[in-house]
Amino acid sequence: MTEDYTGFNFKCQARCSHTQARAGVFATPHGAVETPRFMPVGTLANVKTLTPAQLEAAGAQMVLANTYHLHLQPGEGIVAAAGGLHKFMAWPGPILTDSGGFQVFSLSEMRTISEDGVTFRSPRDGQMIRLTPERSIEIQNQLGADVIMAFDECPPYPAPRQDVEAAVDRTFRWLQRCMQAHSRSDQALFGIVQGGVYPDLRSRAAQQLVDLDLPGYAIGGVSVGEPGEAIEHIVKLTAPLLPPEKPRYLMGIGTYREMAQAVASGVDMFDCVIPTRLARHGTALVAGERWNLKNARFKEDFSPLDESCPCYTCQNFSRAYLSHLVRAKEILGHTLLAIHNVTELIRFARRMREAILADRFTEEFARWLAPRVDLD
Repeated sequence: MTEDYTGFNFKCQARCSHTQARAGVFATPHGAVETPRFMPVGTLANVKTLTPAQLEAAGAQMVLANTYHLHLQPGEGIVAAAGGLHKFMAWPGPILTDSGGFQVFSLSEMRTISEDGVTFRSPRDGQMIRLTPERSIEIQNQLGADVIMAFDECPPYPAPRQDVEAAVDRTFRWLQRCMQAHSRSDQALFGIVQGGVYPDLRSRAAQQLVDLDLPGYAIGGVSVGEPGEAIEHIVKLTAPLLPPEKPRYLMGIGTYREMAQAVASGVDMFDCVIPTRLARHGTALVAGERWNLKNARFKEDFSPLDESCPCYTCQNFSRAYLSHLVRAKEILGHTLLAIHNVTELIRFARRMREAILADRFTEEFARWLAPRVDLD
């Protein structure tokens, strides 16, 4: 493993005086990421329906890609031959790839777990594939993202304590193997804290990872079916256990409340498929709400989707037009809503950053920080 990570640094610029929230800058070889930061998900080396130029216009600084899916198609060798993910998908900024662990472990009826790794049947062609910690890192080294994730075991919810504890121990052993396999100093390897809904297991897992002095840390195993209260409790417990001088990444969350609660707990980065998935179902994120554009009230509403939003969609098209596209099942509707939704969540995270810098985070985001009374 390479311990001298070239071009990586995290600097905390301000802290909230009432919570663990912080604003910072995470430097990577492909540019800086201002935190807190929402990162759009580009599973197959593209954020669905959006071009890189549209992502940049939306304010994206860092995007995700998926190791498991890219291994199946087109294959990491093709991506490497193209010059790596940045050139392959024409995205100039930082990229993060997950390890493939979550996707593999979601194939509960198609995979077999052993200490060595996981064997699973490809849902594409039925081929048997073996994924080990070493293989996951080898694939990610070829893909060439700035941040790569350790291969971990992500237990489902609910799961018996003994199963979660075994997953925590195996995840740690696999992390050590990932560190040995990692060969590129221009890629930062993040470890993942597992532990389900068990506070003592989360605490133990965090301490094991901290002792390894990694360049960054992720909180995994949330948003896998737990109630919202459980997610918030686990994040609030776990984030402060991670080193303050390193970036903290909460995997797979993207509602307004989840993001605000995570930031209040000290999380810097988060990702979710929500903005593009909702767009494909004709739903817009506006002022903390979800609007179904198929609703009749939008058919003759010629005002912008959100007058305060600077995105291309809001600056050029009416709610009525968007409603028409959605009802007509036009692909342009998906694109325009995706532009807006991605912009909206990036703006939400940016407003949190600005509020932290001004030490007004708790005042300006009180709506999302209040005790939970209903779902976001």
